[in-house]
Amino acid sequence: MTAYPLAFSLPLFTGSLFLIEIPPLDQTFYITFAVCLPLNALPLFMYMKAIRISPLSLTVPYLAFTPVFIVGTGWLFLNEIPDGWGIFGIAAVCFGSYVLNMDPARRSFFAPFRAVFRETGSWMMMIVALIYSVTSVLGKLAILHSSVMFFQMSFFCVLNSLILLFFLLFRKIHPSVFARHPATGAVAGFLFFLHILFHGFGISMAKAAYMISVKRLSIVMGVIFGGLVFHEPNFRMRLLGAALMFSGAAGIVLMAQ
Repeated sequence: MTAYPLAFSLPLFTGSLFLIEIPPLDQTFYITFAVCLPLNALPLFMYMKAIRISPLSLTVPYLAFTPVFIVGTGWLFLNEIPDGWGIFGIAAVCFGSYVLNMDPARRSFFAPFRAVFRETGSWMMMIVALIYSVTSVLGKLAILHSSVMFFQMSFFCVLNSLILLFFLLFRKIHPSVFARHPATGAVAGFLFFLHILFHGFGISMAKAAYMISVKRLSIVMGVIFGGLVFHEPNFRMRLLGAALMFSGAAGIVLMAQ
């Protein structure tokens, strides 16, 4: 599941490098590039594991905490400080996470808080959100010291290659696996490529916390897929929680200046 989008997007990243002008690069770029490699690989594995072992509706919504964490990391690395309205957005995200874990059959005020630690996928995704809050701002820092296209294409060309090499060397996958579903792989790879492309341009145009908040619209989609496709329980309550978390993240963008 991890290897497919990486392998099928690799030719797109590699080919794009031949069409991009190499900008002037400094020490900050090289240091940031090197630091981002392990910091992007780790949450990728954790993300895939989290959605495999736990319901989508109890994992994906916790990515809404990324812009919350970016309030701190964005100030630390980029000197970006959100407007005071961001406090209301943060409160909505936190309350949404509470509602997300509410079980109508259990009337315990602390039950949702305990659920975060009880559900393995939930706390793993919280760690993913925290790491992404660092990689998002470091990625923007590298873009500011190079260019959107060069950093995005070169970085994921290297990252994808290293992860796939790791899989092959430690026999986590066999090369023949990529021949089983070529059409599915092509779609997954193309979508991953577009995701990286638009992420780079988006974060270069706005404050990191604002851009990531809008990006977290995928949270609501994850809960919807979990309920309609995988028939996960407590769908209405989890959809309400996910909507609150997203409204908090979106509020940071719509009301902050």
